[in-house]
Amino acid sequence: MLAVGVGGQSERLAGRRRKMAVESRVTQEEIKKEPEKPIDREKTCPLLLRVFTTNNGRHHRMDEFSRGNVPSSELQIYTWMDATLKELTSLVKEVYPEARKKGTHFNFAIVFTDLKRPGYRVKEIGSTMSGRKGTDDSMTLQSQKFQIGDYLDIAITPPNRAPPPSGRMRPY
Repeated sequence: MLAVGVGGQSERLAGRRRKMAVESRVTQEEIKKEPEKPIDREKTCPLLLRVFTTNNGRHHRMDEFSRGNVPSSELQIYTWMDATLKELTSLVKEVYPEARKKGTHFNFAIVFTDLKRPGYRVKEIGSTMSGRKGTDDSMTLQSQKFQIGDYLDIAITPPNRAPPPSGRMRPY
C-alpha cells in the first residue's frame, strides 16, 4: 500500500503500520477448510488428468519424469478441479481390479515442474483406503493447489503389504 501525505504524514502512517503488523499463522487444516467455489460439471469443460500409478507402495522417482519422459503406467482421466481423492480412487479401481480389495492403500502426490531448478518436484497430498472412510476422502485437487498440467502420482499398496492404518481411517 502506498501512503501519500502532506508534511510527514506518510512517515507517521508508515510507523503506525509497522506497529500494527501482525504475523499470520494459517495452518494446513485451515487452508483445507477454505470454501471452494462449486464447479458446475454440466457447464465446465473437464481437464485431462495424467495419472501415474505404482503397485509397490512407493511413488515414482522424479528422474522418471525427466527430459520429456514419463513413467509407462499412465492413466488419462477427464475430471474437474473439485474431484475428490475418493472419487479418483474409484476411477483407478475401475481400471485395476486388484486394487478393489478391501484394505488397499492409495497414497496421492502431485508432481509438478520445479520453477527454481530443472526437473520436477513431488508433494504428497493425502491417502485413501478401499473399504474404509478417511479424513482425506473429501480432499479435492483444487484444495491442494493442483494446477492444470501437473501430474498425479498414486502409490498403491496391496492390503497384505499396506502400512498400518492411521487413526484417521475408520471402517464403513
